[in-house]
Amino acid sequence: MEYHFMKSAKGEKNNLVTYSTGAYTVIHLYFFCLITFSSQSSTPHVGKHSYWDDDTHSMQLSFGVNEFLIIAPLSASGVVLDDPESTKLLSSVAIALSNCGGNWPAFVPVHDPSRKAYIGIQNLGTVFTRRFEADRIGSQVPIQLMHLEGLHELFLSKFVLSSTDFPTKVKVNFSMKLTYRTSEYDYDNEETSISGDTESIAESEVASRPKKQWDDDCSWAEWYSAEDPVKGFELTAIWGERVFEETLEMAEVENASSFDANSWLLHPVVSPYMVDDSIGKFVGFASQLQLLVKAFELSTEAQFLEDFVADTSGQDSSKSTVTVPPPSVVDRVMKDLFSEEAGNSNYVEAESKHGRAMKGAPSDSLFAQFCLHALWFGNCNIRAIAILWIDFVREIRWCWEESERLPRMNSTSSIDLSTCLIHQKLHMLAICIERKKSLSREKGTDQAHEDVTSNSAAQNKTRKGSAGVVPLMMLLNTFEEMHAPYTQDALLMTEDMHEERVHAAEAFGNVVGLSGQLERDVLSSDMSAFKAANPDAVFEDFIRWHSPGDWVSEGNADGYSGWPPKGKLSQRMSEHGNVWRKIWNDAPALPVSEQRSLLDPIREGEKVLHYLETLRPQQLLEQMVCTAFKSSADILNRTTYGGFKLMKSKMDQLYATMASTLKSLQGAYLPFNCG
Repeated sequence: MEYHFMKSAKGEKNNLVTYSTGAYTVIHLYFFCLITFSSQSSTPHVGKHSYWDDDTHSMQLSFGVNEFLIIAPLSASGVVLDDPESTKLLSSVAIALSNCGGNWPAFVPVHDPSRKAYIGIQNLGTVFTRRFEADRIGSQVPIQLMHLEGLHELFLSKFVLSSTDFPTKVKVNFSMKLTYRTSEYDYDNEETSISGDTESIAESEVASRPKKQWDDDCSWAEWYSAEDPVKGFELTAIWGERVFEETLEMAEVENASSFDANSWLLHPVVSPYMVDDSIGKFVGFASQLQLLVKAFELSTEAQFLEDFVADTSGQDSSKSTVTVPPPSVVDRVMKDLFSEEAGNSNYVEAESKHGRAMKGAPSDSLFAQFCLHALWFGNCNIRAIAILWIDFVREIRWCWEESERLPRMNSTSSIDLSTCLIHQKLHMLAICIERKKSLSREKGTDQAHEDVTSNSAAQNKTRKGSAGVVPLMMLLNTFEEMHAPYTQDALLMTEDMHEERVHAAEAFGNVVGLSGQLERDVLSSDMSAFKAANPDAVFEDFIRWHSPGDWVSEGNADGYSGWPPKGKLSQRMSEHGNVWRKIWNDAPALPVSEQRSLLDPIREGEKVLHYLETLRPQQLLEQMVCTAFKSSADILNRTTYGGFKLMKSKMDQLYATMASTLKSLQGAYLPFNCG
């Protein structure tokens, strides 16, 4: 036995014509088989089309035609109810096809629409003409037609038999299928629905199904239980063409086991509730992301997000339909985002190697969770997003002013520049909040720092802040071992801050390696720490440790022999008015523990809030699109699907496709790229 998985492709071309006093649509349909897989061979091959597929038109199923015309009236019923009209219409079509050399069969729907009845005609040259008649037996099927024998008799009765031109015994080819369908289970109503036929639930029932509130649709939340789209399975057992001459043979096949069938077709029964007729796609991340993209397309219509918040009910109809949930729902979203149980994010990334190629936020981070909530907030329109963002930023400012921990964000580690700028800014703010709290605790130590700084001119011979001896290095004047100092951590900068430094260097020039106050502060901090670790050091000692390229050696400086080493400062360090030497002269001898932090948390925190509060709509939506797509894929990737290699391959392909598609949006939101 072979188990075939077949796929059909259907083409359709529509044309509108008028005939007599009516208007009709002429539909040209054509079917062909793409690929057939057999259990006996893993190699795909083109095979005979299966006439039992769900996409098969009833005329193809009835008569085995692959290319044909359907002429239907433009009426409420869609059928021709008058017999003379249908005959006349069909004859006219046959003449037209004959005149243009066409031999396609043509069909006209007749009788009651529920019967799916057709009459048809096909020219076979100049002599022969084939006529078709198809009807459907509805819900009340006569008992005799429930068996092959009765169907055989009905088939023969449609022919006008003549003893002179028709044989006494007629051989008829039969094909038969039996369909087995598992019971469907309604998880919402806790009822079991047994469906014996293949008719789907009425569209009116789907439309009347009440929509869930935001709280029920957070498909990433711990409490969410996704509705299984697969409600059951349908197995179709097919017996191929056979010729029966005796009634006994018909009974044997009719009672045969499905294991004796020539082929099986297995189809999942998908819940009609999972289909959203408004967009023609399955409900879920796919449809919501499509709505987010539409919001992104509208984001260029205003310069400020507040412009979208105003009530649009009096404007054009395209904007008057945007809905926003009530304030109570907004409060519930904020409560979930900023709950105390949220904790610090561990930023668990998806395993796909393509995940970091998308410039979004980590799935567990604050901005990523905001984007996921925004997908289901209202209908993800631009107005709803603007309202949610404004409340979101208001909550962030409250955390800043009250020095409250920013949830779902790390307050340590360096800033990941591969993420989107909003996430980088929130990470910077989380660090500033922690530094701000530390400043409050150490407020009483400020005066002591000032006193030490004012007395820095005095020589302090006590070594402080040493990280260890520098191998094979000694101070020039005292023949003492050189000590490497502990220095402040690398500056925390977001991507736009790096861009700002580059533009500043291009605009003002890099004077002796310093392009701004920030670099001066860093250099002064390193010099102070070096002085504290080496009380007898001179400027040349610092250069040999910090910038060895600016020390020109004139002899063998290895080891302790031949001290002091022969050498001199480079030309740029020897110039009159050198900035580095001036900073060295002004820098106090202070270890890192007694220095002020290079990061001003108050200033940087306010700069982050200013960025978030003045963010342009397009800049926000660009980053939301990238983050929402990435987070949605990460959620799918975390789903347990066993060792299904094809699923892993499809996920990798999804990441790669998204990374390539979203590449045009990455980095476009930087201030220097936005004009």
